[in-house]
Amino acid sequence: MSDSIRTIQVHTRPAYAVTIGSGLLSRCGQQLRDVLPLCHVAVVTDSTVAPLYLETVKQSLAAAGFTVSSYVFPAGEAHKNLETLAGILEFLAEAHLTRTDCVAALGGGVTGDMAGFAAAAYLRGIRCVQLPTTLLSAVDSSVGGKTAIDLKAGKNLAGAFLQPAAVLCDTDCLASLPAAMFADGAAEAIKTGVLSDESLFSLFETGRLETDPGSVIARCVQYKAGVVERDEKEQGERRLLNLGHTVGHAIEKCSGYAIPHGHAVAAGLAIIARSAEALGWTEAPIAGRIAACLAKNDLPTGTAYSAQALADAALADKKRAGGDITLVIPKRIGVCELKKVPVTELLPIIAAGLEG
Repeated sequence: MSDSIRTIQVHTRPAYAVTIGSGLLSRCGQQLRDVLPLCHVAVVTDSTVAPLYLETVKQSLAAAGFTVSSYVFPAGEAHKNLETLAGILEFLAEAHLTRTDCVAALGGGVTGDMAGFAAAAYLRGIRCVQLPTTLLSAVDSSVGGKTAIDLKAGKNLAGAFLQPAAVLCDTDCLASLPAAMFADGAAEAIKTGVLSDESLFSLFETGRLETDPGSVIARCVQYKAGVVERDEKEQGERRLLNLGHTVGHAIEKCSGYAIPHGHAVAAGLAIIARSAEALGWTEAPIAGRIAACLAKNDLPTGTAYSAQALADAALADKKRAGGDITLVIPKRIGVCELKKVPVTELLPIIAAGLEG
């Protein structure tokens, strides 16, 4: 694994830097001194990550002069809900955080969403920094300022935009990931390749992700940063980042969130690619290539749920607007487009992408 440090600037309002490299958690205090005044930092993490990295982060922050407290919630998508959010907010209040203080999200996508949404809501908004520890959160969810929780009706239906003050991505954390969780992040990175870059996608076809993950993370972040800069509040181009997510979120919901996000998105990506090809929306045959790439990276290419079950679950998707829903359609590797379709057409579209 490369020890080089890469820094990518995200020119939103406010602007911030994403720093990628080895050993960043052990020196996060000094890193954050460059972007934060000395203040109270509340570290929010989950029960899986806390034993691995919480003390390292707290010690680094304290050594740099920050006041530090921490909150640990049960790990898993099933806890990305109002009850957990309420617990974090009560903790922030009991710890007497003020508007000059900061929340640090230490963990994967669930933690980043939960802690970020809590920071956006507490006192109508305080600063947040993202300390991603999974490949999925590094390549995608820690960047861009989207935070959310799940409701009973569906995934990510309540949330807020809050750009972080900084993102520190310690690539050493990837070594602690189980294979399935590493694959979860690979799904989002493969999605980025389908969206943006034939050469990035080809890295996953050849299985080279693990040789230099820092470089892959940087390429994914660089692409997402450009999209976010042009469309921070997801009014247009940023919706392309939802490639595979309409069906993916439906799969998650149908499974009671037993199927992890990246695996669900992988299946959703394969399904929408097959649908697009079957319906004549692609410029070249790509469904087989995408499916082969996903399979090479230990990701699913389909689901046991019926088209009807998936369509019903997708009706609560936040990308729906009245009687229409916007799908992201891959035209060829590196080029995708937004396609608005009536919700009445969603069932046959999904059905066209299911494996026989």
